[in-house]
Amino acid sequence: MSVFVLMAGGTGGHLFPAMALAQELRRRGHVIHLMTDHRVQSYGDNFPAREVHIVPSATPSVSNPLVFARAAVKILWGTAVAWGKLRTIQPDAVIGFGGYPVFPPFLAARLAGIPGILHEQNAVMGRANRALARYASRIALSFARTQKAEPFAGKSVLTGNPVRDRVRDVAGSPYHPFSADTPIRLVVFGGSQGARAFADFMPPAIAELSPELRSRLRIVQQCRPEDLDRVADAYRQAHVNVELQPFFSDLPERMSSCHLVVARAGASTVAELTVLGRPAILVPLPGSIDGDQKNNALVVDAARGGWIVEQATISPPSLANRLTSLFGDPAILTAAAAAAKSLGQPNAVEQLAGLAEAAAGKGKTT
Repeated sequence: MSVFVLMAGGTGGHLFPAMALAQELRRRGHVIHLMTDHRVQSYGDNFPAREVHIVPSATPSVSNPLVFARAAVKILWGTAVAWGKLRTIQPDAVIGFGGYPVFPPFLAARLAGIPGILHEQNAVMGRANRALARYASRIALSFARTQKAEPFAGKSVLTGNPVRDRVRDVAGSPYHPFSADTPIRLVVFGGSQGARAFADFMPPAIAELSPELRSRLRIVQQCRPEDLDRVADAYRQAHVNVELQPFFSDLPERMSSCHLVVARAGASTVAELTVLGRPAILVPLPGSIDGDQKNNALVVDAARGGWIVEQATISPPSLANRLTSLFGDPAILTAAAAAAKSLGQPNAVEQLAGLAEAAAGKGKTT
């Protein structure tokens, strides 16, 4: 038995692969701790850890010296807090999943001589991971071609991006095409950084569809609580069957039974879509410094497993035309489902767990 500390930023994109690894390592008889930030309360209620440790962290900004100085002080404080916790936990290895909340505890692990692995979920290596890469024993990649990870090729290994047990449990469900007179199931979600945009452009686009097509739609859409009433009213006026919630705990099951997904292109979303083998219209989060979501989506688009649509180009008529075209030719969606499935890496969690066990087997460094 080994003791592992997993470190992740407190959003779903970082926590979901960490959760998948925690589930696998616990199956192998290991003890798991999690170090993260306060946002974990929205995503990590069911995280399979012996204990969850909140560590102070901050995102530095080089454009504002005062903000940078405050962030530096908080990072140093977080490093000290994490170092004290690590001395108590005595882990055999740590695994970081990106985001600046990982910076203090991963640096503390380095100072304490504990082997560390960094996992990069995106097709572009994130800034926090790039800053910490020199301290990592190994770097696990999700994409065969990961931009900005080239300087660390000597200690990088392709594992894929782990998906939660809940996704793996339904990964074997076949894609069932719809026929001319059966319902069409559409799932829409934007994650923590996209639900409002989807609430703005999806209802008017659906309203542009023909009455016959609208009558066949069964829409499941994630909405922020403050948007629920206006989105429900818009769909009601369009006479569309819709289910709206701020968060769907059974989203993997919803995706596995749908015909098309409209979503952001976060790393966990792409990993889950490809393991499930479901076609998607992917709308990358605009304004990202590294363009990570766009590069994730480009991989799917290039394989013909989905279609990338830039948010700046979306209008209700253009999106309605795209949906009408796809729903008018089920064979296109069936082919895209198969192409998406070909990209999936359902065994990523076993690969990463093996890498973690190998790091723990080396013992603590001096």
